[in-house]
Amino acid sequence: MQRDPGALAAALAQLDRAQLQRVRRVNHARRPHASMIDNSGAPLEFCSNDYLGLARHPAVVRAFVRAAERYGVGSGASHLVTGHGPEHAALEEQVAAYTGRERALCFSSGYLANLGVIDALIERRDQLLQDRLNHASLLDAARLAGATLQRYPHNDALAAERMLSTRTAANTLIATDGVFSMDGDIAPLPALARLASAQNAWLLVDDAHGLGVLGRTGRGTCEHYQLDSNAVPILIGTFGKAFGTCGAFVAGSADLIEFLLQKSRTYIYTTALPPAIAAATRAALELSEAESWRREKVLALVERFRSGALAREIPLTDSTTPIQPVLLGSAARALAVSRALDVRGIRVAAIRPPTVPPGTARLRITFSANHDEAAIDHLVGTLAQALAANPAVA
Repeated sequence: MQRDPGALAAALAQLDRAQLQRVRRVNHARRPHASMIDNSGAPLEFCSNDYLGLARHPAVVRAFVRAAERYGVGSGASHLVTGHGPEHAALEEQVAAYTGRERALCFSSGYLANLGVIDALIERRDQLLQDRLNHASLLDAARLAGATLQRYPHNDALAAERMLSTRTAANTLIATDGVFSMDGDIAPLPALARLASAQNAWLLVDDAHGLGVLGRTGRGTCEHYQLDSNAVPILIGTFGKAFGTCGAFVAGSADLIEFLLQKSRTYIYTTALPPAIAAATRAALELSEAESWRREKVLALVERFRSGALAREIPLTDSTTPIQPVLLGSAARALAVSRALDVRGIRVAAIRPPTVPPGTARLRITFSANHDEAAIDHLVGTLAQALAANPAVA
């Protein structure tokens, strides 16, 4: 972008004409429970990643408040200076046990975790293989590392294998989302794990949207496929989705975590999470294990939505996770349907390029254990009406 007085304004005008300009909204009121029986006037939200409904849970809030009263609001420094306290240490031990890994390392965000891990493990002469629909943070990590990046077609492990068959780099890393954040489908981890093992390559799985939700006990995509730490040596997860707080972690072998502690720039040079966030996250992890009904309920609500939507001929994908995209094609239609829902008291975000590929603009509908069945049925009926009132343009 040139430093021209009119260049930024022209670029913004172009985004607006294409209906691709993003707009922030101040969310003044949030429903503690996404039920039809509510007099707050707040909209029904179906676009949060709070899958287990823990962000406002009283036990999580109490843990936050108690830790803030004891340790203060901020951590004050990076982990390697004075920012690493007893709540951080306890959280890392808890995450390691939760994921079945030797150790874990906490980061201030999932974006920083992905950047920091890949930049530490991959150098310019190395090879980095990624799913074409990976999260932006994984793709940006490739640019930061400067390695040779190859992107295989979405969920196509055979294509990934063909790409690796001609590799010349000594060090290779395969990176994939566990559950894809805009499509809601699940990566073919068993095939990728076999490929990584055969090629002596790293396998990194960012399971931000799988942990807490998938698997027999909610341990995520790896548990869903019954894959251990040998099959998936680098597991990244976030606390800001199913666990309702913020921050992220990488879990793996003791040597991997120690190496990252020494070499990951986004860990070394970032202020540590507030101790109160670490304490709240510990409480959320405990609740996710003790209250398995939350995971079971949100998945049951997904089934109810899909059944009702398919009966109304609402265009769904094959996702069985709490991420349910409704593909609408054009950015204009996605915005129009989103606005029609908003007028009717339902908030669903319109997702447009470049977040998703051109021609695949959509509504990204998500569900929480705080929703009830009446809210799901209301969403289906209102969505069908909004789609009929805003038909696709031939």
